[in-house]
Amino acid sequence: MLDINKIRADFPILERKVHGKPLIYFDNGATSQTPTAVIDTIVDYYTNYNANIHRGVHTLSQEATDKYEEARIKIQKHFNAKHSYEIILTSGTTESINVIASGFSVILKEGDEVIVSALEHHSNIVPWQMMCEKAGATLRVIPMDEDGSLRIDLFEEMLNVNTKLVFCNHVSNALGTINPIEKIIKSAHKFGAYVLIDGAQACPHIKPDVQQLDVDFYVTSAHKMCGPTGVGMLYGKQELLEMLPPYQGGGEMIDTVTFEKTTYAGLPHKFEAGTPNICGGIAFGAAVDYMNAIGFDNIQEREHQLLDYATKKLLEIDGLKIYGTSTKTSVISFNIDGIHPYDIGSILDKLGIAVRTGHHCAQPIMDFYKIPGTVRASLSFYNTEDEIDTMIEAVKKAKMMLS
Repeated sequence: MLDINKIRADFPILERKVHGKPLIYFDNGATSQTPTAVIDTIVDYYTNYNANIHRGVHTLSQEATDKYEEARIKIQKHFNAKHSYEIILTSGTTESINVIASGFSVILKEGDEVIVSALEHHSNIVPWQMMCEKAGATLRVIPMDEDGSLRIDLFEEMLNVNTKLVFCNHVSNALGTINPIEKIIKSAHKFGAYVLIDGAQACPHIKPDVQQLDVDFYVTSAHKMCGPTGVGMLYGKQELLEMLPPYQGGGEMIDTVTFEKTTYAGLPHKFEAGTPNICGGIAFGAAVDYMNAIGFDNIQEREHQLLDYATKKLLEIDGLKIYGTSTKTSVISFNIDGIHPYDIGSILDKLGIAVRTGHHCAQPIMDFYKIPGTVRASLSFYNTEDEIDTMIEAVKKAKMMLS
């Protein structure tokens, strides 16, 4: 069992007040909070060895380089990538996706087909639309069911020899649905299609093994898993990353440069042009250490308890509907009949409770349900049942005020 009080003491922000009320933070799906261990790593970098990496012989540069590459190895081991150079450090999930979309936009051709799921975040839709427009490829969509799950039977029917790429999130940010990515990957590979999995919402709750999954590309962001903003990861199989052209040109990603011709560096530097978010990368490694010290089995068990507790309590409120009821992580999206989600969220904020309202950058999901958006409470292992009870009373108060 986790010592929740001890864990909460690791997160200084949980001590603050909002509108005179103790902060209750239920917006972990947007960004998680940051523990002292990660904050201290950031302070230590800027205090003691702030320097550019890979380019200097002086001590600070060498220390920063060592710490940055140590973080890459931590991330490699966490996701069980075969090689550390298969881990590309990016600004986050969105850039990671765009790296792959940009590369394939010059490889795909007219008549090729690309499949995405109906549960995607906009960042796993728009880059592929742009890619298809450039290449003349066709974008197809795996339909969703009323319970928030994907129609895998229809996905199987969509696959054909023209299918080149399949994109799917591991966990839906809007509903919390855990998608059957193992089956999706295996089915796509039967037709020779490559698969990218958006793991931004999964990685705070699940520890993916990219080799066991046999996934071609896997992407995530540090700030979803107790790390800093502005840094993330692109995992890709070595042979595929070597096949794709660079995403950006500049320093670091070159081997030789003349005015006649430039040759590119090997992995991972080929996709890491310019000065990276050095401190962010190092802190990403510290966040991975922190979460592994707690243990993902412990995290999953605790968050499952919180999800069950919150779901039962919310469903006791008349007129409240939860969207997405299939197997999922600790995300609850709900509405109350006749009340706009924004209004509920605004009242909860005045009571110190942070939730997310709107379409959650997943507008096609809201269109499917014919709703303007939802109230989304996304829970983390550092949350408590007492906080959920306070939210329940606040939702009841909001309903009474707005009805």
